[in-house]
Amino acid sequence: MSSKFGSRFSDKTGLRGILPGAGLCIVVTALAMGAELIEAKLFGKAWLEALVLAILIGALIRTFAQPHARFDRGITFGAKTLLEVAVVLLGASVSAAAIADAGLGLMAGIAGVVMVSIMLSFGIGRAFGLPHNMALLVACGNSICGNSAIAATAPVIGANGKDVAASIAFTAVLGVVAVIGLPLLVPALDLTPGQYGVFAGLTVYAVPQVLAATAPVAALSVQIGTLVKLARVLMLGPVIVILALISDIRRKADASAAGTPAQARPRLSQIVPWFIIGFLAMMALRSFGLLPQASLQPIASAANTLTIISMAALGLTVDIRAVAKAGPRVTSTVILSLLALGVISYALIVLLKVA
Repeated sequence: MSSKFGSRFSDKTGLRGILPGAGLCIVVTALAMGAELIEAKLFGKAWLEALVLAILIGALIRTFAQPHARFDRGITFGAKTLLEVAVVLLGASVSAAAIADAGLGLMAGIAGVVMVSIMLSFGIGRAFGLPHNMALLVACGNSICGNSAIAATAPVIGANGKDVAASIAFTAVLGVVAVIGLPLLVPALDLTPGQYGVFAGLTVYAVPQVLAATAPVAALSVQIGTLVKLARVLMLGPVIVILALISDIRRKADASAAGTPAQARPRLSQIVPWFIIGFLAMMALRSFGLLPQASLQPIASAANTLTIISMAALGLTVDIRAVAKAGPRVTSTVILSLLALGVISYALIVLLKVA
């Protein structure tokens, strides 16, 4: 039995086959985190988060150093498996009770904004000639929770690493611009702290970015913005399930058009990815108080670290020269999508008469 284990361990398809690439991902992650700390010391804040830096550093290594094929398995493991685990852990940051306290009207409005924004963003992307998968990634990232939504959507729709990294890179850069510029809209739109909290929660991509965008305005803006943002994150599960069902229908239609036999009815695990079930399970544990309070911060830190490692892995699959070809189209799509999201969000504030 021990000889079999040793054989597996030494085989390039086993654990040892994963280690070189996983180690490279961890090195890139350490470099990204170090760069973020240097940014914070030099400028008082990190303008580019470690997550974005990990993609950029990984892509630079891929473009100019071309890692050996022995790194491929570990890089794939980091980009897929570790990312899925991070999505599961993300569920611990969402409490159903906190979302319910905000009121059914606002929750329904948030769901409506997310769905309308996804459709509009997808339409804009396709109008600019983006491939179906990339347009969908940008739409989900823009409408739900930026990098996490893009990362969670990718395995469901079968997106490749190039599309994922390109979508995240452009969305992340514009997210930084939004954090800096959003507080300027408070006097321009005559927003109260509460209204601005809702507006920021609906338009800013990541929870840390919501905190950065609302802190200069008011404590109330921070509280409301964070709650609205978490409600947006909660939409990730239903959206992924819907996309999984649509993807299955498309596969069946393609099979029918090609004259090939129709596939059998998919299993639950094919329609609802395991990591989404895990995400909802973690949210339920948090909501029913079954997760110790002391465990929440370590879980959040683990999710963040695993996400950065997976982004390093994604970066290591991308040749910058190939991504640059789609740059102007993706940039235009992200900018117009964000503007559309801002208009929809402001309309919701007016419609619900948020104080």
